[in-house]
Amino acid sequence: MPLSAPTLRDARPRILSGMQPTSDSLHLGNYLGALVNWVGLQDEFDAYYFVADLHALTVPTDPEVLRRRTRTTAAQFIAAGVDPQRSAVFVQ
Repeated sequence: MPLSAPTLRDARPRILSGMQPTSDSLHLGNYLGALVNWVGLQDEFDAYYFVADLHALTVPTDPEVLRRRTRTTAAQFIAAGVDPQRSAVFVQ
């Protein structure tokens, strides 16, 4: 049987979404407005979720603070239920 690429009809739809690491902790709005939905979409979509650290550079930020917030935000994605085995989680 010859190998062939999946057609668009066969492929799972994809979703891409991200969040800026603009504070030391995510808040209830992040959780209810995005993360709950992200967790629910993992089984239906090829999901790609990212920490939008470059978007956070619109205001002067200490590089070490941004690095810490970026790591914290990624950890909080996982703590909220985003599963790296079912979704790609990456830093912009």
